[in-house]
Amino acid sequence: MCLAAGSLLVLAPMRVPPDGCGDLASGRLCIEGPIGAAGTFTTRYIRNDGRHETRVRLGYQRRDARLTAFADWFGTSRTLHGAAQLSGSLTTAPDECIRGIMIDAKGKAYATQWTCAR
Repeated sequence: MCLAAGSLLVLAPMRVPPDGCGDLASGRLCIEGPIGAAGTFTTRYIRNDGRHETRVRLGYQRRDARLTAFADWFGTSRTLHGAAQLSGSLTTAPDECIRGIMIDAKGKAYATQWTCAR
């Protein structure tokens, strides 16, 4: 019986981040918005350790079948209680993909996986 229970723990699937999100060593980076339409997009960073505040630059990057655009920024923010988020209005085409971008206080860049219109 103990062996069977131990097997289940070993075979348990790893947690997969939701669409538009990516797990980092320090937390989770996500982008949300109506891909393939006009609307508000939000890039959000949530630290694993909410006690330490840090400054982050948050934005997005877009691509379609022809090109991948340079990153664009919603702005810079300081985490409050372990989280920071910034938003802006975008119009995306039905064939576009988007990903969240963050630059941390040390200048290191992070990106989520591409999320595409369905």
